Amino acid sequence: MRTANRLATLLLAVVLLVGGVLLAGAAGAAAAGRPALTVDVTAWAATLGEIRWDDWPVRAAAIGALLLGLGLLVAELRRWRPLRLDAGDGWHLHRSRLERRLTVAAASVPGVRRARVRIRGHGAQWRPRVVVTGDPASRDEVEFAVRQELHRLAAPRPGPIEVWLPSGRRAA
Repeated sequence: MRTANRLATLLLAVVLLVGGVLLAGAAGAAAAGRPALTVDVTAWAATLGEIRWDDWPVRAAAIGALLLGLGLLVAELRRWRPLRLDAGDGWHLHRSRLERRLTVAAASVPGVRRARVRIRGHGAQWRPRVVVTGDPASRDEVEFAVRQELHRLAAPRPGPIEVWLPSGRRAA
């Protein structure tokens, strides 16, 4: 669950809790023969009758509610990278741990100065992408080391393993 989901769930839980407490209080008062909770509607109506859309607190509240709603909508519609990858037979691999293990395996190859692995895809359709800084001749050894680590972890064989060796030239 992401942060936006947790915040939306917390907000809904608070609203339901307050409504449930008010309903239980009204039911308890009715069972005791006392009048139910009363609200002075005339005072509310008088206060709300004086408020206009031109007032800054009304516009600030409306803009705040709009921005909050749009933020929650964007957070819900955004595609998140899954935390777990399907390894078959009901087993799952944690994406971040797998990325760390494969990074260590790729960095252990002689001639590699730095390595970084990102897992692309989701579910059962995932593949590692390895970015290596070092000797270009070590490409096959890096791919072999990554495949060996995947075999050691009993991970399903992914499709092609992307090994990318960027050129050492930088723009001035």
